[in-house]
Amino acid sequence: MIRSELIQKIADENPHLYQRDVERIVNTVFEEVTDAMARGDRVELRGFGAFSVKQRDARIGRNPRTGETVHVEEKHVPFFKTGKLLRDRLNGK
Repeated sequence: MIRSELIQKIADENPHLYQRDVERIVNTVFEEVTDAMARGDRVELRGFGAFSVKQRDARIGRNPRTGETVHVEEKHVPFFKTGKLLRDRLNGK
């Protein structure tokens, strides 16, 4: 599902809301999650999962094409851990 499909589904299930309002709500939620993660905070949506940021240390990598060693800088990557309710629904429990 892509963002526009999510917006359309929410708008269809809530006919009392205008689509532009639903779009603003969805965009605001995504922006807040993104901003919180950029600050290094953890975002938890009960029953769905938790978004967090993990730090990857600097290391020596290898260019697969040339075999040359390359210095890879430290970086921060997003991480998602599923909640128990989501895991159970995916596994048919």
